[in-house]
Amino acid sequence: MNEKITEKLAVLANAAKYDVSCASSGSYRKNHNKGLGDSTGMGICHTYTEDGRCVSLLKILLTNFCIYDCAYCVSRKSNDVKRAAFTVKEVVELTMNFYRRNYIEGLFLSSGIFKDADYTMERLVRVAKDLREQKFNGYIHLKTIPGASNVLMHEAGLYADRLSVNMELPTETSLKLLAPDKNYKDIITPMNYLTQTITEKKEERKVIRRTPLFAPAGQSTQMIVGASAETDKDIMFMSSSLYNRFLLRRVYYSGYVPVSTDVRLPQSAQPLAMMRENRLYQTDWLLRFYGFNVNELFDDQHLNLDYDIDPKLSWALRNLHLFPVDVNKAPKEMLLRIPGVGAKSVAKILMARKFRKLSLYHLAEIGIAVNRAKHFFLCADHTFTHDVQPEKLRRIILSEAHGKYSKIYSPQLSLFQ
Repeated sequence: MNEKITEKLAVLANAAKYDVSCASSGSYRKNHNKGLGDSTGMGICHTYTEDGRCVSLLKILLTNFCIYDCAYCVSRKSNDVKRAAFTVKEVVELTMNFYRRNYIEGLFLSSGIFKDADYTMERLVRVAKDLREQKFNGYIHLKTIPGASNVLMHEAGLYADRLSVNMELPTETSLKLLAPDKNYKDIITPMNYLTQTITEKKEERKVIRRTPLFAPAGQSTQMIVGASAETDKDIMFMSSSLYNRFLLRRVYYSGYVPVSTDVRLPQSAQPLAMMRENRLYQTDWLLRFYGFNVNELFDDQHLNLDYDIDPKLSWALRNLHLFPVDVNKAPKEMLLRIPGVGAKSVAKILMARKFRKLSLYHLAEIGIAVNRAKHFFLCADHTFTHDVQPEKLRRIILSEAHGKYSKIYSPQLSLFQ
């Protein structure tokens, strides 16, 4: 690799680190023609697959030149940063060479805006097209450009595994304040087009097997949290709406990192930004896989998530009248709501209880977090009723989490001390 390319790579890989929406699953693009790579069963972007493998991709910007001046963006036109731009050929060669060296398993490509949305989007599409024409069958995730034409969006979907359009901020009001050059409609329109086209192609493929794949890993988006004043409730209402309206695979949350001086922004890093991200992802999981809705997890007294305990436990402590749950009788919907019990554990419980009454030992073997869950369920050798206040129970659970109580098979002992 020559010195010029190395220098560009350093600049544009560093600029890409603020984009966290690196999708990792859902594509099954098999290698049929002795090409390079195979996205089947793989995850991408230094993340973990279901079987625990850590995998990676080349994550870069096509350019960090940009015509926009978004307050929160390191690549904003008014920022005094080193600028660089790859050619289409350079990105293709980098991807192919890195793959052959086993450095990566795919490509995540985003970009600043060169002249306008279509001009930039056309170059992103050319990268994906050239890779496919060179028989590259690895994973490709393109960050599409808001405002680009439907024609280019459609072509992108034919070559990329996943497409994403960044929401940027949780509300239109914040977008107008911090990114006045951008238009909320320009973000929603391509998301709507991709949703319709993905759905149409899936239906068409059921009838005509040779129908080309179109963004087989779906679409995702990203929101920056902490740059504007929205509460966690506001953020999760937006996420819920996006999932329902656009059938997104993922909404990613990126804690605001100060990258420029602007009076509209917080001027220091939020000390709990990473914890907030984590709690938002946990809440997102509850909405998608555990049957919760936003109004259950938030109310007028709880507009933001509790950083000390996870959102499911927080909800359970506010709804102790629904507990304890009998794990040998309760329906799946209630088992999913027990703190410390995950979706996979619920599936195991439902299967195991067909053959015998489950005890604490069995539940521990299944893999539930007994130290936390024991306060919310009944089983063959564990019965009790709550006669403590939620705040006291919260303190007990936090104490146990810090190792004050180590016996997981003494579920009633700590409740009444």
